[in-house]
Amino acid sequence: MDLARYIRNVPDFPVKGIQFKDVTTLLKQAVPFASSVEAFLDHYGDRQIDLIVGIEARGFIWGAVLAYEMGVGFVPVRKPGKLPAETVRAEYTLEYGTNALEMHRDAIEPGQRVLVIDDLLATGGTAKATCELVEQLGGKVVGVAFLIELTALNGRERLAGYDVLSLIPMDE
Repeated sequence: MDLARYIRNVPDFPVKGIQFKDVTTLLKQAVPFASSVEAFLDHYGDRQIDLIVGIEARGFIWGAVLAYEMGVGFVPVRKPGKLPAETVRAEYTLEYGTNALEMHRDAIEPGQRVLVIDDLLATGGTAKATCELVEQLGGKVVGVAFLIELTALNGRERLAGYDVLSLIPMDE
């Protein structure tokens, strides 16, 4: 299935010059959404994953569904100040600025095998910071999955050494 045709471009969002990839147009269609979930399951279903880590906010969507389908737990990674208990933190750069992510300090036990998921791979900063949080807590990242990859931004290079899967490679 050509999942790319279900992605809407929104120019100049969140800042001028960015072509935002809106996944809500895919999510509202049952068959394409199910197809994306099945593609992730086909790739990672036999990897003995203990936890899915979803990156705020759209990573929560696929992450929670995959966790349910795989019979494993789900861990949210959030922007600073959103989690109620003690956290670990990692800072990162975006294609249009800088930010930070947090995860509960007790979210991952040493040795747990973790799949990290988000909707979009751009420069790789967000995903790399999330992998660092997982590893800081003693987890092993067994894969980093994305619905969309903006190939021209070379984010995959920042994730060298990880099993990276993107379902929709895009040049723009």
